[in-house]
Amino acid sequence: SEFLRAINLFATTLTEKFLSNSSFELQLWNNYFHLAVAFLTQESLQLENFSQAKRSSILAKYGDMRATIGASVRDMWYQLGHHKIEFIPGMVGPILEMTLVPEQELRRSTIPIFFDMMLCEYQLTRGFSRFEDEILRKLDSEVEGGRGDEQYKQLFESILLSCCRGHPELAKPGENFVALVTGLLERLLDYRAVMNDENKTYSMSCTVNLL
Repeated sequence: SEFLRAINLFATTLTEKFLSNSSFELQLWNNYFHLAVAFLTQESLQLENFSQAKRSSILAKYGDMRATIGASVRDMWYQLGHHKIEFIPGMVGPILEMTLVPEQELRRSTIPIFFDMMLCEYQLTRGFSRFEDEILRKLDSEVEGGRGDEQYKQLFESILLSCCRGHPELAKPGENFVALVTGLLERLLDYRAVMNDENKTYSMSCTVNLL
């Protein structure tokens, strides 16, 4: 599509002209990430909302552009090198929104960005509290808005635990963080599921658990 060509040209220009220390442009990189995420999450690309016939037709003609753009966002993130810290915590919300899109390939390729954010902050501060605070805050609003599901919780847990266990210094704090996020996500999903349930006792139980 025209957008894919345009976003790829944008990415090429950024890496060739606006990445080195002397020419780095924070706002241009921010614009790229926000534009890519906004396009990827737009309603017209959420194929699971379409009929099987329409979904098959779109996939045959264009493929799933969400996975393609998500991979580009991931690659651009890793291009940032030591500039990554300038995007934490600002990019946590947009990356979270992207990973919550219910497309498994997209989720698998982009959830590891969270570990890289954790590692980046940890290497500078010996902790990742800014990242953690932001993802917990954003997760609440995203799930309340209807995003997130059991598959996401399982992928988040398995991918992040695997990443953290590969770095001994982050193994324990990383496991604690993953347990905190998956626990919160489980309670948020339960609460969302019973919001309109007539069983008020169960609804109250979910509310107490979430609190």
